[in-house]
Amino acid sequence: MRSLPYVTGLAAALVLAAAVPAAADEHSGFTIKDPRITESSGLAASRAHPGIYWTHNDQDKPRVFAVDGRTGETVATITMRGVGEPRDMEAISVGPDGAVYVGDIGDNLDGSWDHVWIYRFPEPERLRDQTVDATQFDVKYADGARNAEALMVHPKTGRVYIASKNEDGGGLYEGPVTLRTGQVNVFRRIGEVPWVTDGAFSPDGKELVLRSYFSARGYAWQDGRPGADHRVRGPIQAQSESVTYTLDGTTLLFGTEGEASPVEPVAVEGGGGNGSGGAKEDGAREDGAKSGGPGDGTAAGGDGEGGATTYGLLVLGGAGVLVLALRRRRD
Repeated sequence: MRSLPYVTGLAAALVLAAAVPAAADEHSGFTIKDPRITESSGLAASRAHPGIYWTHNDQDKPRVFAVDGRTGETVATITMRGVGEPRDMEAISVGPDGAVYVGDIGDNLDGSWDHVWIYRFPEPERLRDQTVDATQFDVKYADGARNAEALMVHPKTGRVYIASKNEDGGGLYEGPVTLRTGQVNVFRRIGEVPWVTDGAFSPDGKELVLRSYFSARGYAWQDGRPGADHRVRGPIQAQSESVTYTLDGTTLLFGTEGEASPVEPVAVEGGGGNGSGGAKEDGAREDGAKSGGPGDGTAAGGDGEGGATTYGLLVLGGAGVLVLALRRRRD
């Protein structure tokens, strides 16, 4: 925060009152305060409980956390019963059926798992620590095993999509109309996407936003396929892992891993999640061209003009490469 000018008495009180908002809300962003949440890999707005966000660690027990978007405090820990021990939970989404979908879809060796899993459980009516029955679905990709960190449930059709993660660009995969137990659910490639660490549909289902470590893009969603794309503003974060819309569609929230990790807001252009472009940057391309992966020049918050801006982005890019290298060593 900038230092305030030297003032006394009533003037100081007025200055401080103006500098500090009267009440926090999730549209202003928040910090995840639960010391158990150190690897927040996914983020999803609750449908049943406005202002609550579901998140989880990637390496953990079969559990997720309900976090209050006003305070950052955990208000419920939900343990999933009836599923196996998770390997690498990377994504979470809430469907129109009122269920929470958790993607145990990480595969850091790009093909070491012959299948991955999706877990599903209904959003609890009451937010309290509890164990719930969950359903486990086996998932394979039609073109072979791969690493993925983004799972999105379309808010109107309920269809599940997964975006794979690769330095040279990944694929967008569409699941079957209905996920079923007792059989393998095959996801088929329907499009090409950049490097992706998470994604989210707008509440009206007209926009898909995919983020990476260094950039984010929005896609117009047309007839069940991604259409014209554009750059999306977003914060530079230490380890950019998650994104979701607020329930009203007016704001995108970007999360990262780490202790006391911040969830940072970006206002959606036009508001309301109406497919108007999702925090689109000035001069964004509308030709549907595929953007590059990390370091593609669309880093969030930068306009690409001016020596100071360019230098700052280079420094941030170098830091991002270091973060990525350290993450690979850890994985």
